[in-house]
Amino acid sequence: MRRRRKVKILATLGPASSDEGMIRKLFEAGADVFRINMSHASHDLMRELVRRLRNVEKEVGRPIGILADLQGPKLRVGKFAEGKVELVAGQTFTLDNNEALGDNTRVYLPHPEILKAVEPGHRLLIDDGKLALVAEASDGKHIRCRVVSGTSISDKKGVSLPDTTLDVGALTEKDRRDLDAVLQEEIDWVALSFIQRPEDLAEVRKISRGRVALLSKIEKPQAVTRLDEIIELSDALMVARGDLGVEMPLESVPGIQKQIIRACRRAGKPVVVATQMLESMITAAVPTRAEVSDVATAVFEGADAVMLSAESAAGDYPVEAVATMARIAEQVERDPNFPGIIHAQRPEPNATGADAISLAARQIAETLNLSAIVTYTASGTTALRAARERPLLPIIALSPVVETARKLALVWGLHCVVTDEAYDLDEMVDRACHIAYQEEFGNPGDRIIISAGVPLRTPGSTNMLRIAYIGSDGLTSV
Repeated sequence: MRRRRKVKILATLGPASSDEGMIRKLFEAGADVFRINMSHASHDLMRELVRRLRNVEKEVGRPIGILADLQGPKLRVGKFAEGKVELVAGQTFTLDNNEALGDNTRVYLPHPEILKAVEPGHRLLIDDGKLALVAEASDGKHIRCRVVSGTSISDKKGVSLPDTTLDVGALTEKDRRDLDAVLQEEIDWVALSFIQRPEDLAEVRKISRGRVALLSKIEKPQAVTRLDEIIELSDALMVARGDLGVEMPLESVPGIQKQIIRACRRAGKPVVVATQMLESMITAAVPTRAEVSDVATAVFEGADAVMLSAESAAGDYPVEAVATMARIAEQVERDPNFPGIIHAQRPEPNATGADAISLAARQIAETLNLSAIVTYTASGTTALRAARERPLLPIIALSPVVETARKLALVWGLHCVVTDEAYDLDEMVDRACHIAYQEEFGNPGDRIIISAGVPLRTPGSTNMLRIAYIGSDGLTSV
């Protein structure tokens, strides 16, 4: 099944989309990768969802990517004697290590790392920013705050700390248990929540030992300030606009989104734009015009993937949400302004053989108006470099490693096909022509360009380009 767009769609599974029939409908509507939110999924449910996804993968004959999203540290206040209290702007309110039920002067904060790290002048945002506090004094056991805005606080509301770097890793005990369970299944990506610094990735790298690819969710200002370092240690990034919009001024989020996308494109790392993209479709069959524009903006910027959360997980119209997102992307990519915008944002190639080959493949293919670029890739690196170029024509990524093809399902422009290893150059070219014909990317007489490494089966040796005609039998023309 060939997609008529290059941007990928990441759909979250949930109560509205967990059975096998619905998963297949979502795939047919346009979902390329599926997200399992470990904040809500038990290990048994996660395993069952993976099984269903792999069943659908066999039925449709296309590699499907699976992403497990770890919950990360959830910081919350304790409970109140009345369940909820009313506050007044300007009053003093204290967060402390006293487990007694709270009142309108104080509440228990069961996070000693926050009590130790917050300094005078730091902001504390409660309940997605509905209540804003500023610390006036802190002694490691109490944080005395002044209420800046907001009028109430209730049990177990979340705490955001835009000015504070916590001396804790990104993995909680729950995340470690979830990660251990995830690594036993056929899961391709793990998303890490609330990354603050590049060191947060080290523990997960050590545990996973390359068995999954790591996607870092950028949702804290501390991560934005060390973006390039985090990109270098990540396999992909997500612009997690929900928490990012709580911890940073809302008006700064669009600019940060552009910054992250362009930084990832320079590095050749996939980037996903997420949160509230078609939010109104949770309850409505059509999105707002503003939401359509939001999705279109991400596509124009060259993001690898756009994500649906509650729209596909718990909404009334999960299939319609995926189909709508696919139609928006297809229309944007047909827009006459799209090639110019993508070209203007294209980064300079790095001084490596693989980048030079990928640049040459795009230039030759576009100059000669070829039907497709075909890349042979075992690790995925060659295909990633080809996608970094954002060519106007399709990229077919051929891999003998099914896990590689599944991971690449997240990457812009890649049509991934699992195929046997080629044993010589002629067989490789024949196979590329046959698959391009079989997958409806070219007809007899059309030309494709093939990039690969010679000698074959040598990782990281991309050094060859070959132009080939598709013959009348779907193989190489003599």
